[in-house]
Amino acid sequence: MRPRRSILSVPGHIEKMHHKAAASSADVLMLDLEDSVPVDVKESARRQVIDSLQSMEWQGKTISFRMNALDTPFGYRDLLEVAEAAGDLLDSVVVPKVNHPGDIHFVSRMLDGIEMVRTTTRPMSIEASIETAAGMERVADIARSSHRLCSLIFGIADYQASIGARLVSISGHGENEEDIYPGHRWNFAMSRMVMAAKAGDLLAIDAPYGNFRDPEGLRRATAMSCALGFDGKWAIHPAQIDIINDMFSPSEEDIERAGRIIEAAREAEKKGQGAVAVDGRMVDQATVRLARQVWEQAVHLKLREP
Repeated sequence: MRPRRSILSVPGHIEKMHHKAAASSADVLMLDLEDSVPVDVKESARRQVIDSLQSMEWQGKTISFRMNALDTPFGYRDLLEVAEAAGDLLDSVVVPKVNHPGDIHFVSRMLDGIEMVRTTTRPMSIEASIETAAGMERVADIARSSHRLCSLIFGIADYQASIGARLVSISGHGENEEDIYPGHRWNFAMSRMVMAAKAGDLLAIDAPYGNFRDPEGLRRATAMSCALGFDGKWAIHPAQIDIINDMFSPSEEDIERAGRIIEAAREAEKKGQGAVAVDGRMVDQATVRLARQVWEQAVHLKLREP
């Protein structure tokens, strides 16, 4: 799977933003038909997304689109029309406000039928956005609901609303948290979602940081995402992309340390030794596995040769 460190959300109805997004450094571009699109232009936005997919050069990026929720009159039409017209140009569909495995079953079966008609050799993946208490309660079942599923996404603003949590910023997306809670108040929810994702061999993607004029706040929020095991984070503005990419990429120090641990483990194995010593410290096999993950990520991002 290609990197999904940064996912830039782009309003589906604004064509000029599509061209700017294609030239950005984001790993993934997500053409949005849900929250960023006013109700009175939902249908024209759908047509614009199809036109952009069919006519533009996307610079080899991973491309997805976010449909409207299944409890709206727009969701099933988004899935049907976009997947029929341009499914072979898309990597995935983001399903918002997933509350039950049945939501993913429905989307997956719809894609089965559409792809049979299209006789495509490039099946679309599904990304499930967990944005409610009901979805979080069933997150483990959702993570196992379809072979098409490739990621779980944390929808922080709607999740706050669903549990009645206090709103402490204009955007509701991760700002000013330290002012009201002695710790990280979304730690449990985020960790639970990450655990479900990784148990199902899926990626875990964090919600966007709402204040795009606050780079240090974004760094802190992204560092927390990394620490909890997330693989990437949504961006709502191109100015956020480089910070997110940097935070989700191993540093030169990380890569060098991982290389030394892996080499020490190889030498110990040759000698029939179970314990590994690096810089005068004993390293167990769990740490060796972590080092290999860092090295594999560096290779994946072309920061090291295989």
